Amino acid sequence: MGTIIAGAVFGNALVIVSVVRHRKLRILTNYYVVSLAFADLLVALGAMTFNAIVSVTDGRWPFNDFLCDLWNSLDVYFSSASIWHLCCISVDRYYAIVRPLQYPTSMTQRTVLCTLFWLWSLPLLISFLPIFAKWYTTDEHQRHRRAHPEECSFVVNQYYVILSSSFSFWIPGVIMVLMYYKIYKEAVRQRKALSRTSSNIILNSIHQHRSQHPYHYRNRLHPIDAELYAQINSASTSTSSSATMDIRKIAAVTLNANGTGVALALAPALALARAPSFKTINSNFRGLPSSL
Repeated sequence: MGTIIAGAVFGNALVIVSVVRHRKLRILTNYYVVSLAFADLLVALGAMTFNAIVSVTDGRWPFNDFLCDLWNSLDVYFSSASIWHLCCISVDRYYAIVRPLQYPTSMTQRTVLCTLFWLWSLPLLISFLPIFAKWYTTDEHQRHRRAHPEECSFVVNQYYVILSSSFSFWIPGVIMVLMYYKIYKEAVRQRKALSRTSSNIILNSIHQHRSQHPYHYRNRLHPIDAELYAQINSASTSTSSSATMDIRKIAAVTLNANGTGVALALAPALALARAPSFKTINSNFRGLPSSL
């Protein structure tokens, strides 16, 4: 127990000192973080310390009845304050991510300070007030405490259970779930939008690069187109204009069948093709119709 208390005190104190000492960390969101760290620090010092004392004394309460109620009140108070701090942090993140245009006007310094005031004030209504007024427990438990002052137990009635659990757990818990669910949906939407934008940028870049450097891609043809291109070059010795038109027809049909590189392969083919006759060239292209 002592190790847990020391770790909680050191960790939360380190958070507070880090935000106070570094100017870049002094943002509105970290107001909630510092306040949360302070609440957790007080949980370790105010509530867990009494728990450690009871553990050392084998369950016996060495103090009076007032300190017993104080211990129970501090435990409920700081725990409720911590949970509501987490809830406010989720709301702050919701406005920052889902509604960024409304964030500067909604989360002002005045708004944050007023929120912190209520975060520390409202838990008093379910901690110190009902516990010291004895509204939280049953008559039987009060008689038991008077008969056994060496015990400091925390037995509550059903009305206080409903009130405290709703205020300290269910209401802030539901709010946090809704806020983070909406943040998750927004993150998924932005990721899809970013993916579409990146794809469009890549496609536009490829199209622009190809339009600026068309002959750069003649060596990147389909394997069949590359073979056709090589056959045209190897068969080119000399030809007439009619043979050139025949070569154009053969190359166009073959390349269109492959679906790639029509314009890129025709230009060098027509420029270099000088075959002796159409039949000689046609024999080099196996599988093409001889009627072309």
